Amino acid sequence: MNLRARLAGALIAVAALAVAGLITAPPAASAQLAEVTGFGTNPTGLRMHLYVPEGVGARPPLLIAVHYCTGSGPAFYSGTEFASLADRYKFIVIYPSATRSGACFDVSSPQALKHDGGSDPVGIVSMVRYVQQRYAADPARTYVTGASSGAMMTNVLLGDYPDVFKAGAAFMGVPFGCFATTDGSSWNSACANGQLVKTPQQWGDLVRAAYPGYTGARPRMQVWHGTEDATLRYPNFQEEIKQWTNVHGLSQTPTLTDQPQPGWTRTRYGSAGTSAQVEAVSVQGVGHSLPTSGMAAAAITFLGLTGTSTPTPTPTPTPTPTPTTNPGACRVSYTTNAWNTGLTAAVTITNTGATALSSWALGFTLPTGQTVTSAWNATISPAAGQVTARNVAYNAAIAPGASVSFGFQATHTGTTTSPTAFTLNGSPCT
Repeated sequence: MNLRARLAGALIAVAALAVAGLITAPPAASAQLAEVTGFGTNPTGLRMHLYVPEGVGARPPLLIAVHYCTGSGPAFYSGTEFASLADRYKFIVIYPSATRSGACFDVSSPQALKHDGGSDPVGIVSMVRYVQQRYAADPARTYVTGASSGAMMTNVLLGDYPDVFKAGAAFMGVPFGCFATTDGSSWNSACANGQLVKTPQQWGDLVRAAYPGYTGARPRMQVWHGTEDATLRYPNFQEEIKQWTNVHGLSQTPTLTDQPQPGWTRTRYGSAGTSAQVEAVSVQGVGHSLPTSGMAAAAITFLGLTGTSTPTPTPTPTPTPTPTTNPGACRVSYTTNAWNTGLTAAVTITNTGATALSSWALGFTLPTGQTVTSAWNATISPAAGQVTARNVAYNAAIAPGASVSFGFQATHTGTTTSPTAFTLNGSPCT
C-alpha cells in the first residue's frame, strides 16, 4: 500500500490546523515564495520553491523545510510558521516538493539511504548547493526540518549528508533506515506500527553505513512525537532517541528533563542547554498533527536560527523526600494502544498519600501472551508474567499529589487487555 493511502487521512489534520489558525501562516510581506528550476542534479524531478526574506545579511543561514505526504512546498510554506520566523530572524528557506504518486518523499529505497546514492536526497542537496552558490548561504549554518514524510526525510538527510547539514528537527518521523524496503514498495508497515525495535548500536550502525569512511562531526538532532500518533506510532520516538544518542556516543539517560509547555515533556542528551546534541519532545495526547503553534519556534531555537541562545531553565529545587517503602495510597492510570501482534502501554502513577516517595517500584501481572520488548522512563523485569517497573535516575521521587509516567512496547498473542491490579512499593493501588 502506498504512503498516500496510509497518511492522507491523518495529515488532513495538519491542513485543518492551519485553517483554524492553530498554525500561523506567513504574514503578508514584500518577499515572495518563488519557484526555482535548473538548480542541479535532480534524479526524481523534485520541484524547488525558495523564500528569501527582505534584508538577509551576508552568508545567511539556510533551512530546508520538507512537507508531509499529499502536501507540497507551497502548502508547507503557507501552513507553517517557518517563513514568518525567517522574516524575523533573516534566514533563507527552501521548500522541496515531492513528485511521486501521493507526494511522499523516498525514504525507503537503497538509493535514498546512501550518500550520493540517488533519488530524492540528491535533488534536495542540489537545492542546498544552488542556494549556497547563488545567495552565499553559510555552509556552516545549513539545517533541515520536516513533518511526517518530511520528518523521515530529515532523518535520512542527516544520515546521508552529515557533511552538509549541521542539525535537524523532525516532527512525527521514524529513525534513519526504519522505512527501508528492497521490493520497490514505499511503505513499511512494521516500521510505521512501531514494531521495529533495535539496540542503539544497531540503529547507529545504519546511520554510519550510509556514508562509509565519514569521520567528521555529526549533526545535532531534535525529534518530536505525539503520544497518540496512530499513523507513525509513538514507539518510533524512542527508537529515534536511541539512534541519535548512539550516533553521538551519548547515554540514553537525559541530562535534563523539563516541561517547557503544558503537555510537552522535553529531554536533552549530552548537554542541558539549547546546544544539546540530541533533544526530544513528547507531546501528550496528540496524534499525527505536528507541528502546531509554537513548535516551529522551538525547533529553530534548537537549530540555532534565532541568533541568540535561550538560557537553560534553572530547575526548581525538589525538597529531599523522606525515604519510604510504603506509599500509603496510590492511583494508576493504564492505557493501551494495540495493533496486529503489538501494543504500547502508557502508565501514570499518582502518589495520593501524604508521604513523599524517594523511589518507586510498580508491580503488576501482564495478561497471558503479552511480552515487553522495550520501555521508556522505567526499567521492567521480567518481560512477562508478574513484572515490576522501577524508576530510572531522573524520576525516582514522587511528592504527595504528584505523578510520574512511563511506557512500554510489547508483543501479544491476541489478548490486549490491561492488568487488573497494581502494587506500589508493595502496597495496593486503585
